[in-house]
Amino acid sequence: MATDNHRCGYVAIVGRPNVGKSTLLNHLLGQKISITSRKPQTTRHRVLGIKTEADHQIIFVDTPGLHKAAEKAINRYMNRAASAAIRDVDLVVFVVDRTAWTDEDNMVLEQIKQGSLPVILVVNKVDLLEDKSTLLPHLQLLADKADFAAILPVSALRRHNVAELEQQILKFLPVSQHFFPEEQITDRSQRFLAAEIVREKIMRQLGDELPYEITVEIEEFAMDGEVLHISALIFVERKGQKQILVGEGGLRLRSIGSDARRDMELLFDSKVMLRLWVKVKSGWSDDERALRSLGYDDI
Repeated sequence: MATDNHRCGYVAIVGRPNVGKSTLLNHLLGQKISITSRKPQTTRHRVLGIKTEADHQIIFVDTPGLHKAAEKAINRYMNRAASAAIRDVDLVVFVVDRTAWTDEDNMVLEQIKQGSLPVILVVNKVDLLEDKSTLLPHLQLLADKADFAAILPVSALRRHNVAELEQQILKFLPVSQHFFPEEQITDRSQRFLAAEIVREKIMRQLGDELPYEITVEIEEFAMDGEVLHISALIFVERKGQKQILVGEGGLRLRSIGSDARRDMELLFDSKVMLRLWVKVKSGWSDDERALRSLGYDDI
């Protein structure tokens, strides 16, 4: 039974693509569960990150970036996932990038306003501002856009003001018993996290060379003695993309696999044997049925 000292609630982290939502979530949790890269639309799925302390549990909902261009089925899926996350939460953390304000930021704000929820506005990446004197007048402009519960300048990457953000969040958690066991940090399976790690390494190594028509499916995830065996199938849309991904003599694919394996061993606390294959599946990113078969059905 919940007491006045126990609080628990859902907090949606929303914003347009590439404002640092997943980096912020990872630093709030103190460990990595959401993949990150410098490329927009790295996050495709709704991911829960669960932080439990003695007297409270915060259930963060990391979301894909809301964006205006939704030409393909996968883009429409990401927008639906982000919009759905704004419903049925106790608080929204709206993340924007420094002193920029775009049409997509405005679109996100309009979505948020439909929910009539308390909103904390996080102005992220302030460490990258060349002229710090522009920040205060910009914060005043932002304050006029909506009745925000709080406005906080933050550097998620450098953890500046992240602890202060958590203290602000705690004010809005309802009195409740904890919804998840103390040791649970996400609602996602280890197979899902393994697939996301592989996709992150592809985005980081080949983000400028490959478009976003890449997804990863885990075909094997099994312990054999003290070794975790993981086989991952990487889908691309065209033969030329496969050639780029594999690289000359398989060099690029081995590099991606090596980076992914290191992260997996840290996450799963086990020696990992990782095998990667690449397959062409034409048009998967604009095919609703193919998306569902690849796991894009969890809204």
